[in-house]
Amino acid sequence: MERLIEQVATRLMVDKLTVSVCESCTGGMLSAALTAVSGSSKFFLGGVIAYSDDVKRKAVGVKSGTLARFGAVSAETACEMARGVQRKLQSDIAIAITGIAGPSGGSVDKPVGTVYIALAQDKGVRVERFQFKGTRKRIRSSACRHALGLLKEELPDA
Repeated sequence: MERLIEQVATRLMVDKLTVSVCESCTGGMLSAALTAVSGSSKFFLGGVIAYSDDVKRKAVGVKSGTLARFGAVSAETACEMARGVQRKLQSDIAIAITGIAGPSGGSVDKPVGTVYIALAQDKGVRVERFQFKGTRKRIRSSACRHALGLLKEELPDA
């Protein structure tokens, strides 16, 4: 994952783009990965760890109706998380991650390992659903790696 982080960081710095994050199930892992890069203050503005629904609502503006209708682990919530943190921190790009890392908390519709990752830019929001396998640690790590991959795909070619 280090190589991926370096590639993303370089492209962000070259293009003078800023990033913010809103993390739920990863609990700050993505922020930690991005800030592990020397010079990250040039592109990383900050983030919100919105683990509870209350924080999702209060800190980044996820609508109560969205949470009630679709749940905290949904494409709709991920989109609102990404848009909310992008607006709050005024970043060019925002990434949101919400999911069920386990080992408990899953359901038939949303089993353990279900993760939604949203990437917001002025041109719109892209959201992807993933179904990761493994331990809690592995699911969280996979979510971060895939979030960085989505970010890399959305960046202009160097």
